[in-house]
Amino acid sequence: MALTESNEFKIGTVAPDFELINTINDKLTNLSSLKGENGTAIFFICNHCPFVIHINEELVKLASDYTSKGVNCIAISSNDIINYPQDGPELMKEVAKKLKFPFPYLYDETQNTAKAYNAACTPDLYLFDKDLKAVYHGQLDASRPGNGIAVTGKDFREAIEALLHKKPNITFQKPSIGCNIKWK
Repeated sequence: MALTESNEFKIGTVAPDFELINTINDKLTNLSSLKGENGTAIFFICNHCPFVIHINEELVKLASDYTSKGVNCIAISSNDIINYPQDGPELMKEVAKKLKFPFPYLYDETQNTAKAYNAACTPDLYLFDKDLKAVYHGQLDASRPGNGIAVTGKDFREAIEALLHKKPNITFQKPSIGCNIKWK
């Protein structure tokens, strides 16, 4: 398990558009149809990464807490499924159903979406405003597998609250850390 930090993604950058398969319902979808009225969170995750497994429950809670407030969440897996078959679309669907994902779980087969976002790791988390301009790119919170810190979503939740209350985000945007995206 190689530790990888998220790459820079400048605040204010417009979210790159995409059209991907939602593994939950096997339908093609795009960013404009999934974006939230007040904001959009995009999570680059995968099935097997221990860092993602560690926070999955909080991602579900976070989405459940904020979707009703107009912040939609979208999960995307971009891993190479030839060398990491556990991250394939059928198993993504199983994970999403088992964990009751309240958000779409999209498969980025070409890895072009991950490249467009300069994503580097799982989890790699982004928050965009209603105009799809980046307002946060960083860690969910300080918890990591085995460090004894509870998973709360503190940093990401503070960024969402600042967005919803139209206040500047004062949370230090510490990079996310996890497994590297498995590139082809």
